[in-house]
Amino acid sequence: MAAPSAPRPPRPRKEPQPLVIPRSAAEEQRLRLERLMRNPEKTVPIPEKLNEWAPRPPPEFVRDVMGSSAGAGSGEFHVYRHLRRREYQRQDFMDAMAEKQRLDEEFQKKLERNKMIAEEQTAKRRRKRQKLKEKKLQAKKNKLEQKKQEKEPDQSQERGSSEDDEEDSKEEEEKEDDAEEPSFVMGR
Repeated sequence: MAAPSAPRPPRPRKEPQPLVIPRSAAEEQRLRLERLMRNPEKTVPIPEKLNEWAPRPPPEFVRDVMGSSAGAGSGEFHVYRHLRRREYQRQDFMDAMAEKQRLDEEFQKKLERNKMIAEEQTAKRRRKRQKLKEKKLQAKKNKLEQKKQEKEPDQSQERGSSEDDEEDSKEEEEKEDDAEEPSFVMGR
């Protein structure tokens, strides 16, 4: 005989939960969340993704070849029908997989095309920023030259006027470049 064990302390009783029948999907979701949040330390069961159904591969060697020809027994028709259904399922599955693969390839091509367009736009904007930077540097150089010319007015007065004409023509060309297409792409 086993030795008598000490009596267990009584377990704390949980209050019975009232039966609530959800009337909508939102209420059902709310009830599930409330049940999960009653005990936050408890792990939440997350179902794993089921593998896609794939048909059995066709047999390598068919022993009992049959068809729906005359002379087949009435019991063989059901076997033939089952084999035919399985083959049609396999063909449908292969067609679906080919379609899925085609859509994936189209999607990848679209991603590549969008990436190339984005890179072109980035390069275009980079060129524009570089152009503005060079323009500012040129303006700074011109300002320094003007200060030097003011200090020495008699030496380089003739040369300065021809450079100003070239600057004005460059600025007009750049203003025309500023009126390009919009730099964003919509609808792609």
